[in-house]
Amino acid sequence: MALQIYNTMSRERENFIPLEPGKVKMYVCGPTVYDYIHIGNARPAIFFDIVRSYLEHIGYDVDYVVNFTDVDDKLIRKAEQLGVTVPEVADRFVDAYYEDIKGLGIPLATRNPRVTESMDLIIAFIKELEDKGYAYENGGDVFYRTHKFKDYGKLSKQNLQELQFGIRIGVDERKEHPEDFVLWKAAKPGEISWSSPWGEGRPGWHIECSAMAREYLGDTLDIHGGGQDLQFPHHECECAQSEALTGKPLSRYWMHNGYININNEKMSKSLGNGITVKDLREQYKREAIRYFMLSTHYRNPLNFNADTMAQAEKSIERIANAVTNVKHRLAAALEGDGTVTPELQQKLDALTGQFHDKMDDDFNTPDAITAMFEWVNEANLQLQRDVIHTADLQALLDTFNGMNGVLRLYADNNEELLDEEVEALIVERAEARQAKNWARADEIRDLLAAKGILLEDTAQGMRWRRK
Repeated sequence: MALQIYNTMSRERENFIPLEPGKVKMYVCGPTVYDYIHIGNARPAIFFDIVRSYLEHIGYDVDYVVNFTDVDDKLIRKAEQLGVTVPEVADRFVDAYYEDIKGLGIPLATRNPRVTESMDLIIAFIKELEDKGYAYENGGDVFYRTHKFKDYGKLSKQNLQELQFGIRIGVDERKEHPEDFVLWKAAKPGEISWSSPWGEGRPGWHIECSAMAREYLGDTLDIHGGGQDLQFPHHECECAQSEALTGKPLSRYWMHNGYININNEKMSKSLGNGITVKDLREQYKREAIRYFMLSTHYRNPLNFNADTMAQAEKSIERIANAVTNVKHRLAAALEGDGTVTPELQQKLDALTGQFHDKMDDDFNTPDAITAMFEWVNEANLQLQRDVIHTADLQALLDTFNGMNGVLRLYADNNEELLDEEVEALIVERAEARQAKNWARADEIRDLLAAKGILLEDTAQGMRWRRK
């Protein structure tokens, strides 16, 4: 079957047809880098990387852009709390973001543009909107005229006259209409700012993605993604800005992942139940985190608790055991005649087809994982044979690697570190922490964890053991 994607704009599954054959332009809204990313940020990071990975798997060249919002009220407040500059806050947590996504097994995007490096683009975009009559200045702030864009509300399916819930508006008599949103904010005394035709200031949140998406991917994207919470107002405002300027659809397909709850409660600061990815990675294996995120369809809500993570760890262990056993048998297998047993090849082809069918069905990762477990069953069945030749074992591995190359639920960590290498790394980690080189300390911790090395603080100092 052809790849189908549920398009938030149409509220229907649609056959995926990119603007340019063989190429996909994909933009996903990234984090505001004022703190460590949390488990809610991890879900789109993992899922949309899977989208990118599967598109590449089936032959597309994917240009994948994930932005950083590195200046806003949260960064300004954080800088004041820490007694440092806004760029210093941003740099610290951009580095932390890269460590976290690496720890989740996520390759880098094609580009990670930053707002502070895109200011000329943003100012030019706002100026064009002003010249077209879609923006107006009042008191150093620049606002977008929502009533001039007749399709405002089409993505979130809300009527402009009824848009009260969810709009970030205060009482501001400078607005022509309450629903108008800010494109440029006049700087307050002492705030970080940039020069513009409207005076010193900084951009509003929504305009940033419109400007960066247009600069790096053109007027129309193939896929625009993000969390469900971004559908309104952020993506709605992006639509209004970009389409008013270009007269073209901002994106052919809109994709939004569901929320994450913690122990059946909505994750929120007021409840104090947030979990950072940094802490999550210290508790669980990378593959278990990925399994948890992918075991529920991306558009459905996901509930995090200790039981689901324990089940995830058992599941990835089952996968790893089957792969390890096949590799072990392969190392001592007889060559045979070099051909795969026809019955086995037929089963493996069916599993590959099943995997593709499920991924083609709006990236149905839970059912795609089911295909991986059916592979586990088949592998265990084949390993019961008294004699199994190299070709059959290699065919088993090749089939698994095809699926795992997309979902990445298994990593080969069998190259064990020698005891003296572990000791040397622990000493280096202690030195890195003493020097406040947190990035290197975390890197060593992750390496040891990946190799099955558990670190324990005792009264006699740091000790380690193998799992």
